[in-house]
Amino acid sequence: MPSAVPPAGALPDPASIRLSVAPMMDWTDSHCRVFHRLLAPSARLYSEMVHANAVIHGDRTKLLAMDPVEHPVALQLGGSEPAQLAQAARIGAERGFDEINLNCGCPSDRVQAGRFGACLMREPTLVADGVAAMIAAVATLDRPVPVTVKCRLGVDDDHEYERFLAFIDAVADAGCGTFVVHARNAWLKGLSPKENREVPPLRYDWAWRLKRERPGLQVVVNGGIATLDDALSHLAHADGAMLGRAAYHDPYTLHRIDAALRGVPLQPRDQLLGSLRPYAESQLAQGVPLRHISRHILGLYHGQPGGRAYRQVLSEGAHLPGAGWALVEQAMAATVRAAAAA
Repeated sequence: MPSAVPPAGALPDPASIRLSVAPMMDWTDSHCRVFHRLLAPSARLYSEMVHANAVIHGDRTKLLAMDPVEHPVALQLGGSEPAQLAQAARIGAERGFDEINLNCGCPSDRVQAGRFGACLMREPTLVADGVAAMIAAVATLDRPVPVTVKCRLGVDDDHEYERFLAFIDAVADAGCGTFVVHARNAWLKGLSPKENREVPPLRYDWAWRLKRERPGLQVVVNGGIATLDDALSHLAHADGAMLGRAAYHDPYTLHRIDAALRGVPLQPRDQLLGSLRPYAESQLAQGVPLRHISRHILGLYHGQPGGRAYRQVLSEGAHLPGAGWALVEQAMAATVRAAAAA
């Protein structure tokens, strides 16, 4: 059994991890996170995965872009070299991120070639060393910055709960107290990243069992969560539920879950979208094309009468020169007309 001593690293506020939005490459950039914050004031948000080497040597203004409204927001790092991870974690924390999360779950070929992501599930000692270095790097800051891990249940033919638990225990002993568990295996050969999110079977019981057997750890469940009932079922067994594609393709679901957890009334879609206007116009004034923002709001009317008209107006017009907030208002008006005609 692992030590009963609490993890050495800081822990996120328990209330802030009840609902979160997964890090998603090419999707959860700063514009997306600002929109999600308006939809879900209580949710914890995550950046796209950024490799530690890119944080150290790349364009930090672009890679680590973050608006103050996003808090609490975590930076997800990729990498496996402890000194590099430590340096990147320190940089991210100094840039204001509220949490540094290590990716141990991405199955793409690029990730495997770089010896990070899901293949780290087979190297618990290396992960533990990296986590310990990251915790030490942020420990001297004037505010607590948790170092957390997002992982799978295993890779390929790993079907032994004990192996999964040994990975968790090794990393927890290094000081990590919070684990986001994508509750399925990652197949490193034969499946695309998209198929890896859908084909390997979900085994939520492993994540729930982990929380029962290691109650001192914070356990957030990820994978296949798409409704309020889904989220509530996991909150009965774990500390949090993390939405992925559902929050992006149907953003109102994110609002619905957040409102239920906070016990507040739902806001209409047009009101939520209208609250994005000041941010969007400030970005437009800085030269950001509307399409960089509008692509994240396409799903707001998913499944609603007029939703197709809304998407069509935005998709056809956002890339045109001079496109501004007026186009978003046109899209909302088209939705109303289409719904009335239905």
